[in-house]
Amino acid sequence: MSDRRSIPPQSPFEESAGFTRGLRLGNRIEIAGTIGTNQDGSVSPDAGAQADRCFELITSYVEELGGSRNDIVRVRMFVTNMADADAVTASFSRALKDVRPTATLVAIAGLYDPAWKVEIEAEAQLGENA
Repeated sequence: MSDRRSIPPQSPFEESAGFTRGLRLGNRIEIAGTIGTNQDGSVSPDAGAQADRCFELITSYVEELGGSRNDIVRVRMFVTNMADADAVTASFSRALKDVRPTATLVAIAGLYDPAWKVEIEAEAQLGENA
């Protein structure tokens, strides 16, 4: 019996491509790159607001898989313009400063939709009592 759990597909793309947004294997949770889209598919033009939404979604995925924001141990942030780095870092601080996970922020050439300014992925390690 496997202790592998995943989040149901969040979009038709995930289903057709064959990946999952979040995966738990034992006490480890991996959250795939997350874009800050709203439920209606819209996205704020502000990179900081996009990052806030990313962290909101990431936290909900970790919780859905049995963890909490306090279990997040690593975050990778990808921005399409380094001018947005301060806004994304501020969002990271609002979301996880007290948790103090390891973190990386890098600039990339672009994302699938030009309106997307940031993509964030995370890893969580659940405690012994999880």
